[in-house]
Amino acid sequence: MGTRLKSVVADVPKPMAKVAERPFLTYILDDLDKQGFDKIVLAVGYKYEVIQSHFGHRYKNLQLLYSVEDSPLGTGGAIRKAFDLLDEDHAFVINGDTFLEMNYAEMEAYAKAQAADLCMALKPMKAFDRYGSITLDGRRIIRFNEKQFIDEGLINAGIYRMKKSLIEHWPVGEKFSFETEVMEKEVANRLFIGQLIEGYFIDIGIPEDFARAQNEFSQY
Repeated sequence: MGTRLKSVVADVPKPMAKVAERPFLTYILDDLDKQGFDKIVLAVGYKYEVIQSHFGHRYKNLQLLYSVEDSPLGTGGAIRKAFDLLDEDHAFVINGDTFLEMNYAEMEAYAKAQAADLCMALKPMKAFDRYGSITLDGRRIIRFNEKQFIDEGLINAGIYRMKKSLIEHWPVGEKFSFETEVMEKEVANRLFIGQLIEGYFIDIGIPEDFARAQNEFSQY
């Protein structure tokens, strides 16, 4: 819903907020198209018609499928429902309000080589309190830390390569949080690994960073 952006954005789903005169979701889809993806499931709910009417069912080389929530299912419920539109046993899960420059083929190879249940893109950051941080033991994620100010650390950049088996025991249509009900509860039992990504990162979730994005995306 983009509640924190209401003061600067029209009443549209947050991924459709205009950044440098284009819906933010356009930049994400452009990047996925360039990197060779061919099928995207958009997990949508609030005013999803705005997204569907703008993009339709094909964008460039991407087939677009829509997993529509009749009522909010939380991050976990949304991912679980979306997986029902895929035949694959794994997929990338990407936030619709963040952008990270990274190589998806490298993450796919990295996750596959480790036989990881989940591989998370981790972004090194300094002097932050807006995000929780991640603790690693080697490449393995061992703890998700609460939000608090830290001088330097790794944050969850909102991109996962994950196996469907992590969530397939949840009934479709049930509301749950992927972060608390899956990641935090299963981190000791399943193989979660992190991949450090140094590329450009932005989260448009607050007015200050939304304003910054206007300038930084004007080159695209």
